[in-house]
Amino acid sequence: MSLTTALNIAQSALLATSKRTSVVSQNITNAGNADYARRTAVLASTDGGVRVAEVRRATNEALFRQNLRASSDWQGQQRLLSGLDSLSTAVNGTDNASSPTTALAGLRDALQLYSATPSSSNLAEGAIDAARQLVRSLNDGSDAVQAVRTGADIEIKAAVDDINKLLADFETANRQVISATSTGRDANSYIDQRNAILSEIAQYMPISTYTRGSEDMVIMTGDGATLFETVPRAVTFEPTASFGPGMTGNPVYVDGIPITAADQAAGEISGTLGALVKLRDDVAVTMQTQLDEIARGAILAFAELDQTGGGAPPLAGLFTWSGGPDLPPDGVVTQGLASMIKVNPAFDSEQGGNPVLLRDGGANGGDYLANTAGGASFATLLIGYADRIDAPIVFDSAADIAANVSLADFGANAIGWIEGLRKQSSSAEVNASAMMVRSAEALSNETGVNVDTEISLLLDLEHSYEASARIISTVDRMMAALLELV
Repeated sequence: MSLTTALNIAQSALLATSKRTSVVSQNITNAGNADYARRTAVLASTDGGVRVAEVRRATNEALFRQNLRASSDWQGQQRLLSGLDSLSTAVNGTDNASSPTTALAGLRDALQLYSATPSSSNLAEGAIDAARQLVRSLNDGSDAVQAVRTGADIEIKAAVDDINKLLADFETANRQVISATSTGRDANSYIDQRNAILSEIAQYMPISTYTRGSEDMVIMTGDGATLFETVPRAVTFEPTASFGPGMTGNPVYVDGIPITAADQAAGEISGTLGALVKLRDDVAVTMQTQLDEIARGAILAFAELDQTGGGAPPLAGLFTWSGGPDLPPDGVVTQGLASMIKVNPAFDSEQGGNPVLLRDGGANGGDYLANTAGGASFATLLIGYADRIDAPIVFDSAADIAANVSLADFGANAIGWIEGLRKQSSSAEVNASAMMVRSAEALSNETGVNVDTEISLLLDLEHSYEASARIISTVDRMMAALLELV
């Protein structure tokens, strides 16, 4: 081997070592960057030594896709769980203290006290006050449900705006990847940017991807709609200004194709958008139905009955509504009834009424008067009202709980229903969180930076540098010796 050849080999080794050192330094600098994938300098032999053929980016597409899905699942379950917590607290209060079920139990207790001493005007007023509390809990609960739906709708609009911005950013990064790949330049930093954007999009909805020539990437939604192909697809949504009972929220569209639906089970929700639509169009709607059915049950339980046997229809008694004095239809929900129910002014002392009508009847005329003798100890109606709260009636199956139970049991089941959803979602959130952590760790092990490994490699490169430097120094001395001989 000639001295010139040895010198060329040493010089190429120094250049390669310098490039590899730069790559290792870049890895160490980005050790804390979750969106950065480890780089490796790949060496290739040449006639004159060695060179860095390429800087290869560590990758594992299967783990990356799994991590995207895990992120979607966790974000969806986390948002659904927080929404369920907020909805439960808004309607039922902390520890169900202000729930219609608690108010109904308070009314039954007040009736029992009043029936024990039916001559007490204070106990009569106490029963009416308990009725007011039930009405307030139903009215406020209905308002809270619609407020939650409106809030979810606002969040959906913000999410759609974010998705469109992310898709625009993705288009820029994707073009940079294609351009760099096509011209042989380093595309790794652009791929990192593109993958970081994908991770953000996945938080809103489950996605799948595949790559074509020049690393061009296509994004599809979880159910197969194209979200990005060369250019972003339009993600559109028309928000609703405010919600009322019975109103349906608008879906999110991709290129005119609806991509959101509320019929998924709570434990299967993936992505923030899915959770918000589930809350807005399923959970909150069902909870409104339950409140409406509790209101209907209360109106029926306290209806005044014909006492003459003449066949007059039952009419609204202690509780009435905008359709009163007729009773709501049997067995089917009257949408928005919880927001319309009120204490009958004829019974309410605050509205000039007489609370004693609760004991005697007759708010709808003489045919409905039960205490015809005017006895102060008359308690038949009061006992009957308490019995009706515990008597089975037919509820609408749209409430998603047992349909042939008492009003008291229906109210308890309504609390159990939302608590069951919270438990299911909490369990799913824990599982999704664990899966996301495991997939992130597995991906990091494959593509992330281990600082100890990089420092060890840096020491090896230092030794390589020293060896090359010694070769150059030796060649230099040998050439100097030759020159001296000449």
